Amino acid sequence: MNPTASKSKEFEEHYSATLSDYVTAIAWSPHGTILAATSAAGEVVLVNDNQFTTLQTGGSTSVDCVAFSPDGQFLAVGGQNGQVKIWQGTELITTLENAPAWVDKLGWSPSGNQLAFSLGRCVQVWDADNREVVVTLNFDNSSVLAIDWRSDGQYLAISGYKGVKIWDSQNWEQEPYILDISTVSIAMAWSPDGKFLASGNMDRSITVLEWDNPDPWIMRGFPGKIRHLSWSQATTKLGAPILASSSVEGVVVWEKLEDESLGWEARILTNHVDMITAIAFAPQSFLLASAASDGWLCLWKKAKQVTQVLTGVSGGFSTLAWHPQGKFLAAGGDQGELLVWSKVSRGQGFGAS
Repeated sequence: MNPTASKSKEFEEHYSATLSDYVTAIAWSPHGTILAATSAAGEVVLVNDNQFTTLQTGGSTSVDCVAFSPDGQFLAVGGQNGQVKIWQGTELITTLENAPAWVDKLGWSPSGNQLAFSLGRCVQVWDADNREVVVTLNFDNSSVLAIDWRSDGQYLAISGYKGVKIWDSQNWEQEPYILDISTVSIAMAWSPDGKFLASGNMDRSITVLEWDNPDPWIMRGFPGKIRHLSWSQATTKLGAPILASSSVEGVVVWEKLEDESLGWEARILTNHVDMITAIAFAPQSFLLASAASDGWLCLWKKAKQVTQVLTGVSGGFSTLAWHPQGKFLAAGGDQGELLVWSKVSRGQGFGAS
């Protein structure tokens, strides 16, 4: 557990700034030219070519989620005061008032300008082109804990108590497909190829559904509830992506086996000494980043071994996000630090990572 165990320097610090409170969320624009960040003080900021722009100054309530539309035209944020705000460039074009609900999950459809956001036990979908809410989806069982669109935009998955409900965006009136889970689905994510849906659960298990197969795989044996999931865009020789999951201070990587009856094989990655707060694969790669409350951001080559540990926060790391082409890695800190590292140029892409 040596935080300086870097054999080679893959990334070097490129940019840093400081917000006035805990960095709650960060997101890159689709073309990677702009980085947006939000804070527990309510700040919304943009970094573009190392130029810092404040869209919203700190107030009394936290802003908790941020996302760019697929064409990069719109930026949406949600927060504790129930407001969903949408900017077009640096112009605030819409504020949706939802108090007293707390909006802490939102995401744009990959296939259009439709924004889904959580409102207690419901999810609303707002259309940016018509500037109206097109549907309210009732999850019923509990507050919504995760939302994720499939990569083609056809299905919207929503998770919480008793599992995941999956709506068809071409026919919102149709009853949702239900992935039944006996406990609470905390983290949930579609694989980039749209073939798999993973649910990280309160009972220390992971459920993986193959979309055309009604019998999901169940993986068990974690030290605590599953807080974070990340799928790789890159695929193995079998043509399947790799799934990374985090629980307490450990990361478990799952690789699909050829034998369907055996399911997925686990690989445990240990280096962190405190709670992991975010994990993400680099685009088109098996290079995995993990951020934690111990103040380390670990880079795992081929999702197997640590090749570099990035530091630079006075407390812990709160979140991270890869640039869409993998050229940069951004992270936020508990004390408001906003850091960006750039890939050390050796004329090589991420393909071999």
